[in-house]
Amino acid sequence: MGRLIEELDYRLTDMGPLVLRRRWVAAIDADVVEVILGDEHLMSSLFTVGEIELAVRGLAAARGDGLRVVVGGLGLGYTARAALANPRVASVEVVDALAPVIEWHRAGLVPIGDSLGQEPRCTLSHGDFFGWFDAARAEGERYDVVLLDIDHSPRQLLHPDHGRFYTVEGLTRVRDALTAQGVFAMWSDEGPDDDFLAVLATVFPAARAEVAAFDNPLTGGTSACTIYVAGAAAV
Repeated sequence: MGRLIEELDYRLTDMGPLVLRRRWVAAIDADVVEVILGDEHLMSSLFTVGEIELAVRGLAAARGDGLRVVVGGLGLGYTARAALANPRVASVEVVDALAPVIEWHRAGLVPIGDSLGQEPRCTLSHGDFFGWFDAARAEGERYDVVLLDIDHSPRQLLHPDHGRFYTVEGLTRVRDALTAQGVFAMWSDEGPDDDFLAVLATVFPAARAEVAAFDNPLTGGTSACTIYVAGAAAV
């Protein structure tokens, strides 16, 4: 065992102090890598099932090959890597508002190393995902799959400005940026939200909430997250 906590990087951002750290966890007798933004615990390499299932379940609802995918939120990269592992995916563009997170991946500071930066099918873009769909997209620029993992849930937001996305108007812009059989999928740290499902159902022909359970070595029990899947193919 080394130091209990090792700070790998510290940056000041418009959203608050951003920290990448390595922490030894006694329950598993191993180090984990964590991303902290202000007082918010954004991600840990100890819990990656939800991020992976977001890609797996979102892509399972999509049809065809040569899929064009966009991921909102880079984090430690597990969603993007899971999407790239699917042979039906032609390209993955990851959009993140925090430039240091992209730099961590290019420098290989994250547990998956610099693999995303070395993958020719993957593009890491610095930008505001929630404004990504404000401008209309030509037919050839539309996405087959949109995967979102930024806020804790549709109600627990990292920034109040994100709230406009989780409305009928905001999600309609996403729908209009999808291909005819396109899919929108989103991770949430909370249980299924009937009110948000109703908003999704207003915008998309079909929508559902799937609970993904996983072992929690810190509690010795099981934890769960929610994956929302919506679109013409999400039946």
